[in-house]
Amino acid sequence: MSQPATALEQPRIETAPLGGSALSRRVQEGTLPASWHLGRPHNADAWRTHTRAVRRVDDAWYQALRPAFGPHTHSLAAQRLAKAAATGVLVTTGQQPGLFGGPAYTLTKALSALALADELQKELGIPVAPVFWAATDDSDWQEASVTHVVGREGLQALHMSGSATDGVAMAHVALGDTREQRAQLRAACGSVADPLVLDLIDAAYGDPAASVGSAYVSWLRSMLEPLGVSVLDSSHDALRNASHPILCSALQHAAGIDLALHERSASIVEAGFLPQVELVDGLSLVFHTTDGVRSRVPLADAISVADSAHPGSLGANVLLRPVVERALMPTVAYVAGPGELGYFAQVSAVAEAAHMAIPVAVPRWAARWVEPHTERVLERLGVQADELRDPHAVEKRLARAAMDRDVSDSLDRLRVTLNSQVIALSQAVAADEQLVPEAVLDGVMRDLEHRVSRTERRLLAAVKKRETDTARDVAVACAALYPNGSSPERVLSLVPTMARYGMGVLSAFRTHANAHAQALVRGTASPPA
Repeated sequence: MSQPATALEQPRIETAPLGGSALSRRVQEGTLPASWHLGRPHNADAWRTHTRAVRRVDDAWYQALRPAFGPHTHSLAAQRLAKAAATGVLVTTGQQPGLFGGPAYTLTKALSALALADELQKELGIPVAPVFWAATDDSDWQEASVTHVVGREGLQALHMSGSATDGVAMAHVALGDTREQRAQLRAACGSVADPLVLDLIDAAYGDPAASVGSAYVSWLRSMLEPLGVSVLDSSHDALRNASHPILCSALQHAAGIDLALHERSASIVEAGFLPQVELVDGLSLVFHTTDGVRSRVPLADAISVADSAHPGSLGANVLLRPVVERALMPTVAYVAGPGELGYFAQVSAVAEAAHMAIPVAVPRWAARWVEPHTERVLERLGVQADELRDPHAVEKRLARAAMDRDVSDSLDRLRVTLNSQVIALSQAVAADEQLVPEAVLDGVMRDLEHRVSRTERRLLAAVKKRETDTARDVAVACAALYPNGSSPERVLSLVPTMARYGMGVLSAFRTHANAHAQALVRGTASPPA
């Protein structure tokens, strides 16, 4: 699919707009009502004040959660985490499982947290550790079982076999045999410059007896711990047990939380936005797992479940999870994507009603990358990257350019002739006491143009079919730049890019994330919204 990368051939990496809903963009801008308590620190002094409020007096929280961070006690990540646990704070981010790590934003979120931790540590002079919350307690099989790559024919979805497992956490769903999917991934990589990238995939996803969640955690740790980012497994007994009293408290305050959420949602609507998370009447924000299946606890049962639930059987939904994390750990900021930023407008209401600390969210860095072979495809096609936002228009233009000149010229002359003759007929009819209404001749012109356009479409379709290489180039370029009409980092796996250009490509990504972090800490510029 691509030629081996040389020292001079590397992807072109850019900072992209984070995007999101109108509500999310306002959270990014920091322009929502102060009463919603969403304000994040906007300069170093404000971060210093905020950090003092977050720091803990001891590392008891770390000792309780330590097993959930994994066994790699001598890794750079573990060393950094231990120092921050004793005298510092954390920057966190997270994501639910996706096949082979899921979309690229899994890694760009982690790099964003790492960059912000680095910048705060440098600016504040205290240890700051980045932590990735691997949400293996999530039960979304549709998201966990797929990843996307750019294949020879364009966008290719790699699916795990199996059926949807409603309500079952990915930590308890068997991975199964992924040899076919790993072979497809390897084929999409083409010429591989760094075999380690695919070796790590094989190591994490090669055991059919592993769970979807444990394979995800294994891969994350192999990728992130060498960079200094710790990975917390949300399904680990240590974390679930530590979370239990917090979740029981949330159940005891469930009625008040529900009222606060409805009031906040009404305020969001009154302000002209749509709430990011739709509320479900009659249900709390706490999941209870029974017989391996988790379901939301009804408000009517909240107190009794809080009194009777066994440690490890409770979990939090998306609006409660950041509050639980902030209660568990000295988290100075959660690095969030556009959707997450939107629901933080509701999270602060949950925290207040639960009488817990309000977590702070900051926008992650958003990436766009263009590989050299994609650049060559664009050059060969003679199109600009932005033109591929409308691939059908590009295909039509290229097909028309590839059409035989005599055919193209004949179509143009036919249109001119028809137009001139209908005009002549209209003038003649008008001179003869308007034999028929003018609308009749307008209809004739529309009918003729419709038939000519239909003929042109059939001719263009025939050209497209003949020009298979051009069609393939358009499909490949579209898949690389606007997969499913979206940002590449929200759809594509970053694994093939790392395999083709080496793990060092993450260093280039990190450089851009560092600039974003500096803007967040120093207030020197607004991060892209």
